[in-house]
Amino acid sequence: MVDQIVRSVTDPSFMIALVVAVAVFVTVFTALPAFGGDPLKARMKSVALEREELRARQRVRLAAEADRRRKGLREEQSTGMRNIVERLDLKRALADENTVAKLRVAGFRGQNPLTKFLFFRLVLPFAGFAIGVLYIFVLGALPDQPLFIKLFVCILLAYAGFYAPVLYVTNRASKRKDSIQKAWPDALDLLLICVESGMSVEAAFRRVADEIGTQSVDLAEEFVLTNAELSFLQERKQAYENLAARTGLETVKSVSQALIQAERYGTPVAHALRVLSAESRDMRMNAAEKKAAALPPKLTVPMILFFLPVLFAVILGPAGIQVSQQNIFPN
Repeated sequence: MVDQIVRSVTDPSFMIALVVAVAVFVTVFTALPAFGGDPLKARMKSVALEREELRARQRVRLAAEADRRRKGLREEQSTGMRNIVERLDLKRALADENTVAKLRVAGFRGQNPLTKFLFFRLVLPFAGFAIGVLYIFVLGALPDQPLFIKLFVCILLAYAGFYAPVLYVTNRASKRKDSIQKAWPDALDLLLICVESGMSVEAAFRRVADEIGTQSVDLAEEFVLTNAELSFLQERKQAYENLAARTGLETVKSVSQALIQAERYGTPVAHALRVLSAESRDMRMNAAEKKAAALPPKLTVPMILFFLPVLFAVILGPAGIQVSQQNIFPN
């Protein structure tokens, strides 16, 4: 049996058939991509389909968000909150133009968010003081401390409750500014392309809002609101000023001023947008370089605490092991 297998393998006709089969397989495997089409086109098509799906989902999300906000603005405010705020006249005591501006920058527009903000600034101090009294005097916390320290802790909790809404609004406004600032140069480039292609400013804002939504929902929302104000307000200048006030960014304010001057004097909008886009990109690059330059001082302490001990252990560890094994140092 083994001899027969050896004779079959060493047969010249079998060897020729094996070589031909391998050659045919290699030829088919090499020529198969040519019959399957261009892989680059297939990949680009898949990327385009994925991009369209992302845009469709983002449009649905933006539409739902806009409907929710419109519904929230049209709904009646809570009667209890509104009555308390109006009876105590909290708007005069705790709110001013700066408070309304901070709420607007944080994304809260209308009277309902202002009413909730004032109501929580009134209620949370009493809630914090009650929690402190319950925790310290009822549950027996801080038993070794005198009465003055216990009352001070309760007052401190009440003070924290009074400023908790302010901290929340400030944090929300900071995150919103960062989101808009990161996407603003790209939005300016898209706006420049739309304006140079012959679109009006309103159509350009709407188009950029659809495109930039995947990168920054807040900026897309601001563009949609600006587009609506450009259509309904009597003065277009007010729409650009509202855009700058809602974002609270100097870069957006400069673009708004450029658009206002273009509307007033008839200057080309594309040139101003090109210059401002380059400035925005330079500012973003400078911010990145500033963060990169600040890395060495920040890494000094972690290197001293974590890297250097491990490095010394790796370098001096084998030498210490050899010294201990050779018993150089007598007991």
